[in-house]
Amino acid sequence: MKSTIRQRKQSLKPIETKDKSIEASEEEPLSPSSRLFHEPNFNVHVLAILGMKTRISTEQAPREHLANTLLKHPRFSSLQVVDEEKGGEMKWVRTKVDLDQHIIVPQIDEQNLKESPDKFVENYIHNLSKTTLDKSKPMWDLHLLNIKTSDAEAVAIFRIHHSLGDGTSLISLLLACTRQTADPNKVPTIHGNKKSLIDSSEHSNKGLRRYVTKIWSFMKLFWNTIVDVLMFMSTTMFLKDTNTPIKGRPGSESNPRRFVYRTVSLDDIKLVKNALNMTVTDVALGVTQAGLSIYLNRRYGEGKKDGGETEKNNNLPKNIRLRSTILMNLRPAVGIQALADMMEKDTEAKWGNWIGFVLFPLKVALRDDPLDYIREAKATIDRKKNSLEAFYTFSISELALKIFGIKTSSSISHRTITNTTMCFSCLPGPQEEICFYGHPLAYIAPGSYGQPHALMINCQSYVNKMTFVLSVDESVIPDPHQLLDDLVQSLKLIKDAVIERGLCHE
Repeated sequence: MKSTIRQRKQSLKPIETKDKSIEASEEEPLSPSSRLFHEPNFNVHVLAILGMKTRISTEQAPREHLANTLLKHPRFSSLQVVDEEKGGEMKWVRTKVDLDQHIIVPQIDEQNLKESPDKFVENYIHNLSKTTLDKSKPMWDLHLLNIKTSDAEAVAIFRIHHSLGDGTSLISLLLACTRQTADPNKVPTIHGNKKSLIDSSEHSNKGLRRYVTKIWSFMKLFWNTIVDVLMFMSTTMFLKDTNTPIKGRPGSESNPRRFVYRTVSLDDIKLVKNALNMTVTDVALGVTQAGLSIYLNRRYGEGKKDGGETEKNNNLPKNIRLRSTILMNLRPAVGIQALADMMEKDTEAKWGNWIGFVLFPLKVALRDDPLDYIREAKATIDRKKNSLEAFYTFSISELALKIFGIKTSSSISHRTITNTTMCFSCLPGPQEEICFYGHPLAYIAPGSYGQPHALMINCQSYVNKMTFVLSVDESVIPDPHQLLDDLVQSLKLIKDAVIERGLCHE
């Protein structure tokens, strides 16, 4: 493991280049947030695992399509170069791209597939997380595995360095390269889930009541923001999460990751959502609270010889502080069509890392009523929606960059994240089946490695499915498939409770 850590840190040294293919006229400085992802403790890579319904044509087709779409985006056809004359400032510099250096089609020994093709793909991604992208070329690659697994005929793995953009923008850009299976001329449609912080019924209020409502809403927004910013600053300085069995250890960001994922019915999640008047994210976070509570209860009960009765008992310590970092893209939503136009018609679209932190407390406890997990998650989310925490944490991070420089700012951000336990995201996906360069998709499973947390949970919807994706440090969480089972079982318990009480209206 030490050799792995050493290798990854050495590869992070900035490069200088005098390549004649570089177009100096198109130089553009990296944003401070992008530069942050080149620090050794933030060398984050984003993965998009795509399950295909057909075998992948590995000859000319992917190269032709990539040249006409992705390579037209300047970030995917630029080097990140250090300008020593300007104090080590990093710049985007356009260059010619050799696709043969970015598209990897590994030779696979059929003997390795006899035991389990699914395990082979899992191990391939695990080994990929031991490496880092080469900065002497644009920092992305595409791995094509023509391996039939339990849920796909083939698997493609897009790996992109986080300095190219935030995770939401990168997944949106990837989807902009796809087209609807039913209509190859149309890009995917993504369901919007934006809600006003103030209920629409308040607009009907008149006179004094309307003004009192507005003042009260402003006071709540102001108070929640003050409390959240103070909690953020306290977390940066001293406030740590409880040292639970899933909390990362120092240096966890340099360890390889095990990626495991499971697809469940999005209709089941929507059934709960509609019955309780919630959002998909509310349900996903509630399921996460339930699954983590069950998993941690089992981990705390390990070693007790009682014939399995331990899992039925409450082994959880009291007052566990367990928080998830949620990274929020603060740029206005670009939209799939705008990104597609940017690549096809050379139009402009805002891009980059513009990220704020939200610290989300997860309540770990065994509940008699499974619906309590969902209700607690919704209450916390509703409060977070009525706060400007993400904007202020972004501003604080930008101020720290300007005052203290990239090294100190990186250390401050790293300390904040390591004082929390995990990272969570829930992204809406296409509402119809899509094709990736002519290959219909069975599922989309995003994730990342290089982050300080030992656990990252991504929820990605696609048509009528939701995929739970775990990225774990196995030295901390040695049984990620068990945690997946607990998440899936928690969704079933919550759904069954809704049906048994007659809360669904179907």
